[in-house]
Amino acid sequence: MEKPFTRKEFLQTSALGITAVVFGSSFTRLLASEEKPYFDLKPIGRQFSLEGYYIWCSSPIWGEDGKVHLFYSRWKKEKGMGGWLNGSEICRAEADSPWHKFEHKQVILAPRGGEFWDATTCHNPLIKKVGDEYYLFFMGNSNGKTNTKRIGLATAKSLSGIWTRPEEPLLLPGKEGSWDDHCTTNPAFVEGNDGKYWLFYKSWNTGEYETQKGSVRGNRKYGVAKADSPKGPYIKVPENPVIDFSSLPDNAQLEDAFIWKQKGKFHMVARDMGFFNHAYGLHLTTKNGLYWSKPEIAYLSMGNYVNEPDPPKHLKRFGRLERPMLLPDKNGEKPRFLFGATQGGDFETSTAFVFEILK
Repeated sequence: MEKPFTRKEFLQTSALGITAVVFGSSFTRLLASEEKPYFDLKPIGRQFSLEGYYIWCSSPIWGEDGKVHLFYSRWKKEKGMGGWLNGSEICRAEADSPWHKFEHKQVILAPRGGEFWDATTCHNPLIKKVGDEYYLFFMGNSNGKTNTKRIGLATAKSLSGIWTRPEEPLLLPGKEGSWDDHCTTNPAFVEGNDGKYWLFYKSWNTGEYETQKGSVRGNRKYGVAKADSPKGPYIKVPENPVIDFSSLPDNAQLEDAFIWKQKGKFHMVARDMGFFNHAYGLHLTTKNGLYWSKPEIAYLSMGNYVNEPDPPKHLKRFGRLERPMLLPDKNGEKPRFLFGATQGGDFETSTAFVFEILK
């Protein structure tokens, strides 16, 4: 039986016994240098970029036409890296395969302005198909700030639309003072093993966010909500948060989770925010969605796979692969390609980067 990662006692239970784990900088350096990443990756390259835009959140899916359809977010270069929060829109691109360059096709969701819940940004696209319908989970906000980020859901019968846009968010934050009172964002969706549909989401506590200092404020945790239909309504489970690193040193946390099912087990790949460092990916597993394994390294920093020139000074997050998303073979559930967003490229913004997963 899979055991949960016990945060407060800093213990890891495994099939071989119980091993004490001391969390700190020496432990981080040891694992970073000696553990092999979960994914064996071969870089394909920067497969999608647009002049004048930052590209982020690359969610791929195989279409009925045999092509790869990429749902991504973009915002204008003049807004800088922070433009995702106030001016992002969700678009669709196509390529014959992950080895081919993608071509922009259409804008799917743009900020609506006015009093709408997604008035100022549309971001975090996650495309899924259930039955004969496509589900586009995303995040919108209404004031250009983090405290109005809400997960929504648009639906369509084909990847090119027409998309039915939601008048209300799909999942709201918790009550004031709760761990998730700040927002709902970073949707991750999977069909569970209990007959329910599981929607994982990131959030944090507003009080922590407002009182902490430094470049990373608040502690991002993950919860899950369940529904009988992909369209909801979603009910948060009482065990939330199901992933919580807040008892670890250095405000460790994670974000950008993507979840898939493989051989009866659920897997997560996410961006590390201090468990090892801020440039790696994390891999976790679970059997029930509630109790997750201790993270291991999913992938390393970009410099371990590609050699690129030093970026301009405004690209301060250069060298990290963020918003990891997986694409299987056309006929299988095993992940075959890793998509992510990373700063750099010919236009000195950010692009979609694709890896082949060798094993």
